Amino acid sequence: MSFDVAADAYQRFMGRYSRPLAEQFVDLVAVRRGDRVLDVGCGPGVLTAPLVERCGAESVAAVDPSTPFIAAVRDRFPGVDVHEATAEALPFDDHVFDAALAQLVVHFMSDPVAGLREMRRVTKPGGVVSASVWDFAGGTAPLSVFWQAAQEIDPAAPGEADRAGTREGALVEIADAAGLRDVRSTSLTVRLPFTSYDEWWAPYLDGVGPVGSYVASLDPEHRRRVEQRCRELLPEPPFEHAAIAWVVVAEAARA
Repeated sequence: MSFDVAADAYQRFMGRYSRPLAEQFVDLVAVRRGDRVLDVGCGPGVLTAPLVERCGAESVAAVDPSTPFIAAVRDRFPGVDVHEATAEALPFDDHVFDAALAQLVVHFMSDPVAGLREMRRVTKPGGVVSASVWDFAGGTAPLSVFWQAAQEIDPAAPGEADRAGTREGALVEIADAAGLRDVRSTSLTVRLPFTSYDEWWAPYLDGVGPVGSYVASLDPEHRRRVEQRCRELLPEPPFEHAAIAWVVVAEAARA
């Protein structure tokens, strides 16, 4: 899998879902101007944007391990403190943020408990640590239709349902193991309209993430069969596609 892709490719592929999710996520956490906030796994800046709007660029820091994404965020938000780093090794002192947020990142962390523990470390006692992950295990993630089609055509095809945090209650378990307290769980729903099937399918060819790597590995006939099965599983256009994300909001305690 790779996220070493152009930022605009990510925006076309997952950004169409993650942008409206980011607005809901920031509303839920209720950060405000004057808060110092951290965007963990910022990608090309989908969550960074509403954080900057609400808190001011000078109050926002962001990290991501992808060099192209970091370059995109630095270019788009000159006032944001941006670092190329992983969630498991955040380059900040203890207790410096009022809130640390990770949107659609936990399931890509090499060690999710360590990642949330690091988020707790850099957050002030009593501050907010929050994370969201699509409901892959429940079959209502943006990519669930694709993976269903892929596995019907080839039962050995990979998927993302077994990734960390993607089933109901799993984020709570990770947050508890990371030493967070007052852990609350909820879900957020994004509804996206599509005017045609091709509008939905085209970004799958951009090579983004696990899906992009899988599509690129297929021979043309296999790819055609997966595409056709996706078409059969979706409603006739125009249609609305709903996606659900699990969210935990917790309080950081002194380590």
